[in-house]
Amino acid sequence: MLAAAQAASSTPPLWAQLLGTARRAMATGLLRVAPPEELLRPLAVPERLLLGPGPSNVPRRIRAAGARQLLGHMHPEVLQVMDEIKAGIQYAFQTQNRLTLAISGSGHCAMEAALVNLLEQGDTVLVAINGIWGQRAADIARRLGANVYELLKPPGKYFTPQDIEQGLLQHKPLVLFITHGESSTGVLQPLEGLGELCHRYGCLLLVDAVASLGGAPIFMDQQEIDVLYSGSQKVLNTPPGSAPISFSERAREKLLRRKTKPPSFYLDVGCLANYWGCDGEPRRYHHTAPINSFFSLREGLALLAEVGLESSWERHRANCTQLCQGLLDMGLELFVEEERARLPTITTVRVPEGYNWEDITAFLMDNHGMEIAGGLGPTVGKVLRIGLMGCNSTSGNVERVLGALRDALKRCHRSRL
Repeated sequence: MLAAAQAASSTPPLWAQLLGTARRAMATGLLRVAPPEELLRPLAVPERLLLGPGPSNVPRRIRAAGARQLLGHMHPEVLQVMDEIKAGIQYAFQTQNRLTLAISGSGHCAMEAALVNLLEQGDTVLVAINGIWGQRAADIARRLGANVYELLKPPGKYFTPQDIEQGLLQHKPLVLFITHGESSTGVLQPLEGLGELCHRYGCLLLVDAVASLGGAPIFMDQQEIDVLYSGSQKVLNTPPGSAPISFSERAREKLLRRKTKPPSFYLDVGCLANYWGCDGEPRRYHHTAPINSFFSLREGLALLAEVGLESSWERHRANCTQLCQGLLDMGLELFVEEERARLPTITTVRVPEGYNWEDITAFLMDNHGMEIAGGLGPTVGKVLRIGLMGCNSTSGNVERVLGALRDALKRCHRSRL
């Protein structure tokens, strides 16, 4: 009797039930957009070998890390993962900088974070441009109201210390931006001596290593680099969405001397430093971080640590050499002439005369389930870009892409011009 009475008392009266039904009918009558039919079908994602300039394939272990159950962004277990990511970045960068963290965004986001925090309106920045990433950095710096001067080299070439010193003397910048691994052209920029040179002229050195980290030697502290950033989706074989970055003490002092706050709250390194435990203060909420991206990044950095930097550098060098020789044996022309200036992670080869690059890349995708890319920025229409990064950098993949290219050159239409 008591249970029946309680059930009856919890049932809404008839008038309330009728009112609820009427409201639901009214709401349904207001709908003008039907559920998309494509979203009512299962997700379909093809399996492809990603041998373009990025992203690269994700190993099972890293995929499993990203599929773990979500935790809160202030949970102690997540903060511990962030501490491990910081240690992994310090290893990968070869730095002891305390202001080391991962931006919640792609490599582009890290580029913007570096410039947004270093530059104030009216500051002078010198941008070394030999491909698209220098162009992008100059664009961002101009949007920030900086005085931007460009140091130019043709695509496929790199800057010498003499080039850099001439620009420092002429423009007296507060910051020099340069790209270590120019993925649009396939150039590996020598960094030896540039940090010392910049500091001699009172300038900070900002380096983009999105396409090179883990695939080519870089030593942040020894090379006196002031700000270094990278991305997750290249050699680290992690899905895009988290970007390692580190600031030297010189750079950190520059941030502390700012007259104005950085124009982006989301990318304010002062706030991010606290969330990442870089300032010695109790951690505070800044933004809802991409927790599962952090799990993946942690595993990508762990795999690099297990393999070892020297082994990773050597593997990328050897497989790049094998690829370049194979391309030459096919009668193709490498875009970067000097062997020492070739980026080990992304090789650029001139589009063979008479062929359309889009036909070649489409053929490889359709017939071999393999991605390579055309040019980007100043190399559009001029080159094919082949990426061998992280787990994708194997001798077997070199043979696969060379075989696929041979097949494409036999079967793709060739103009008679």
